[in-house]
Amino acid sequence: MSTGSHHAHNNPKNTRREARELVLRMLYQLDSGKQTKSDVIDEAFSQSHLEGNNRAFATDIINGTLDNIAEIDKRLSCLTEDWAADRQAVVDRNVLRLGAYEILYRPDSPVAAIVNEAVELAKKYSTAESGRFVNGVLGALAKAPDITRNSSADAAQDNADVQPPVPIEGGP
Repeated sequence: MSTGSHHAHNNPKNTRREARELVLRMLYQLDSGKQTKSDVIDEAFSQSHLEGNNRAFATDIINGTLDNIAEIDKRLSCLTEDWAADRQAVVDRNVLRLGAYEILYRPDSPVAAIVNEAVELAKKYSTAESGRFVNGVLGALAKAPDITRNSSADAAQDNADVQPPVPIEGGP
């Protein structure tokens, strides 16, 4: 093996967490509306260290989120009636979109991991209060009666870099 080679198993920047961060950056840039989808995606991947399954994961998440953004925003708006999307911070809005896409369209990702990762992204790039907001909204989305998911043991292995889940706040 040459010293310059990169393999998914020994690259600390090649995790699902990094994939989600990359997708958040892309969604944020696209939400600002200054670049085209293809330019944003091409530039982001050219600067990333993602390889293999995690690169494919990020590609699926960005394309899936954008392809389903109208449905995702509709679902989220039902859960954030007092805080419309246009009043949300750009980071918060896009963390919610990313998490909602995974909850709604990626049953291979465990809900607890999705919510935890979204909360961590919100706290890292926005505020602690944003973390609580994201936790509540995505927790409510995951509990919606029309959501059916089929988690697998493989998904838990894929998310081995994920911290333990953040408890969902609930009640009056």
